[in-house]
Amino acid sequence: MDLGIAGKTALVAASTGGLGLAVARALAAEGVRVAVVGRRRDRAKEIVAELQAAYGTGSLGSSGFDAVAIEADLGTPEGIESAVDQTVANLGPIDILVLNGPGPKPAAAATLTSEDMAAAFDLLVKPHHALVSQVLPGMRERRWGRILAIGSSGVTAPLPNLAVSNTGRAALAGYLKTLAAEVALDEVTVNLLLPGRIATDRVTQLDQAAAKRRGTTLEDIQLESRKTIPARRYGEPAEFGAAAAFLCSAPASYITGVALRCDGGLIRSL
Repeated sequence: MDLGIAGKTALVAASTGGLGLAVARALAAEGVRVAVVGRRRDRAKEIVAELQAAYGTGSLGSSGFDAVAIEADLGTPEGIESAVDQTVANLGPIDILVLNGPGPKPAAAATLTSEDMAAAFDLLVKPHHALVSQVLPGMRERRWGRILAIGSSGVTAPLPNLAVSNTGRAALAGYLKTLAAEVALDEVTVNLLLPGRIATDRVTQLDQAAAKRRGTTLEDIQLESRKTIPARRYGEPAEFGAAAAFLCSAPASYITGVALRCDGGLIRSL
């Protein structure tokens, strides 16, 4: 399938590792110009070199593929403005915005403080809203845009001991679902992609925390976790990236306001 996005420009937030990196790689493979954004400058440069070596020549290169490394703290207004400005200056107007960021600390709902509740909004809603606010007007004016948020299966089934994440991600989902209906006439789609147990460093950290909390081993936690997944395995980052690339594609133009799970069947509800 031709995804019809070669030559488009994407800003992929927090793309120096994990699921953000998986999405950046998948978009680059389709000829999208990719801004790799994160707080680790050297790692961002390494990724850009990798992408340019793989996709910067040949048929994809002729379509205008390029990539740029951007060091920015997207938790600050200054970092957000800098990331957007650098992307536009180096790659052109932003057609695809991938919202992503670090997950908050594990916590039980009964132990949350007022500071924890504020952190849920500050970490998982405010930065994404600020990014959308900067990029959306141009998308609407050009009558083409894709906004995709990397969320969590906790949006549809709150996860144990991740109360801060469950709270903040649900709030973000509500905002994006409302936004999707408001901008659909402008040919801008707004969707969420919800990972289950994808084999990333973040999931390993959560498994290690669970092992410590329960006094067992990481291997035992992972085995137990795989048993809850109908596919009986953790997902590969590339599988998640492929799903993201499709939601950002031209053929996906009639898909908006959706929270799609990429979880091997982990969540049992429809």
